[in-house]
Amino acid sequence: MNKPKGKVYLVGAGPGDLTYLTVKAYKLLSLAEVLIYDALVDTDLLQHIPPDCLQINVGKRGGQPSTPQTEINNLLVQYCQLGRQVVRLKSGDPFIFGRCTSEIEALKAADCAFEVIPGISSALAAPLLAGIPLTDPVMSRCFAVLTAHEPDALDWEALSRLETLVILMGTQQLGEIIHRLVRQGRSRSTPIAIIKWAATPQQQIWTSTLENILEQTTGVSLSPAVIVVGEVVELRNYLQPATISIDNTPVAKALQSITMQTNFPPSPSPPIPPSLPLTGKTILVTRAAGQSSQFTQALASQGATVIEMPTIEIVPPSSWEGLDNAISQISDFHWLILTSTNGVDYFFERLFAQGKDARTLSNLKIAVVGEKTAHSLRQRCLQADFIPPNFVADSLVENFPEELTGKKVLFPRVESGGREILIQELTAKGAVVVEVAAYQSRCPDNISPSAELALQNGSVDVITFTSSKTVQFFYQLIQKVFSKNFQEDLSFALREASSSQLIAKSLENVCIASIGPQTSKTCRSLFGRVDVEAEEYTLDGLTQALIKWTTTSV
Repeated sequence: MNKPKGKVYLVGAGPGDLTYLTVKAYKLLSLAEVLIYDALVDTDLLQHIPPDCLQINVGKRGGQPSTPQTEINNLLVQYCQLGRQVVRLKSGDPFIFGRCTSEIEALKAADCAFEVIPGISSALAAPLLAGIPLTDPVMSRCFAVLTAHEPDALDWEALSRLETLVILMGTQQLGEIIHRLVRQGRSRSTPIAIIKWAATPQQQIWTSTLENILEQTTGVSLSPAVIVVGEVVELRNYLQPATISIDNTPVAKALQSITMQTNFPPSPSPPIPPSLPLTGKTILVTRAAGQSSQFTQALASQGATVIEMPTIEIVPPSSWEGLDNAISQISDFHWLILTSTNGVDYFFERLFAQGKDARTLSNLKIAVVGEKTAHSLRQRCLQADFIPPNFVADSLVENFPEELTGKKVLFPRVESGGREILIQELTAKGAVVVEVAAYQSRCPDNISPSAELALQNGSVDVITFTSSKTVQFFYQLIQKVFSKNFQEDLSFALREASSSQLIAKSLENVCIASIGPQTSKTCRSLFGRVDVEAEEYTLDGLTQALIKWTTTSV
């Protein structure tokens, strides 16, 4: 009697959920006599194999003990030669980092029949399920898929120039990935997304920038996850469905029918979240590149769809001379005044550059404006001696804790100036104020594509401003957008109107939200109005003001 011939099927299980399994893969599972599967395969799949099927878990999970590849090869050959129908089940697609080469070579050497069944790779499915398109006519004309198991083996100079990167098995190397990309010239403000357990009920998504993602995910177990780096991450907020609804279209019903015929378990309906105050609102955040993640998260947690449009780039001053000279004579000063986190960052950068540290400031008192600035100072193990009750510079002078006559005050500030009233009033109280350039803030060359698209389509409900500079630079950037549109789309009368009138017309249905009085003053001068002003001049205060506006305007 002829011995039955065995065959090995190297099957892709897809990204996770059973419903993403191909029909052919499902049929092979139902006929399997031996199942050899990886640790990351959805265990629900095991419910669809015959009761007498031999199950062998070879448990190949990164960073943990796993079955040696040679042993897996031998198992495939052994059971195939015994005449069994063997399914070698791999997560994702077998040919995307699936280590199929070694297994196929072993099967061919033993003259074993085999077939490879494609699966949906998590490299493609995870970004899609997170609402991130890997290609875009403007933002991503190509993408690369890589594994970060061995960072030294990769050409980071070439990778850093690509518009979009999809990184598998990279969470343990996240810090190294960011370091390599930034060292090769990738901006710290580049968006990044981490998608954990894609296509499963446990799916979690973190979005941030290269600069902030490590802080955001500190202490969080990220594996298994897919990492996406590139501007397309910003499109996630814009491309997600506005609401969760029950799909009763003919196509949906047909798919449900197919699922029932193949005995697939019905996919659980996603829970409908409770209504949040900012649900249904699309909010444009205009802050400095790399400084908007906290505000974005706060708004998103209240239900908003957030689009980030960096309107400020923070860079070193044209010269360090003034700040360096002041630091070299730091013992001559009585007070150091810091009015922003940027001032804190650049002051300490130059302090350390001179070989000094916080001990140098032991005889100096520090005043800060704003809790965020105070927090930045605390991160350097320093406590502010004075924080004014209201988070504006005027309040600092009004409530200063001691007599200023004869006191020498160091004020590191933005190079372009500002806070003139603060300097004048400190001087009027007898202080000797030394103001030095610590950083520059400038307008970016271009508007972010996701923000431009949203503004052109009229899908923005609110624009937030956190400083006068964000208002001014937004105005400069928006002129470029609307000047193109109005040239072709509006009547002759409007085409002849001033740019300020055109912008006002375009934004007439958009809420203008300001963090405080000075910012509001600039909004009124350029847009002619302010719709929302924070009562407490902080990001939290602005968030609460928007919630109040939403609830009272319904």
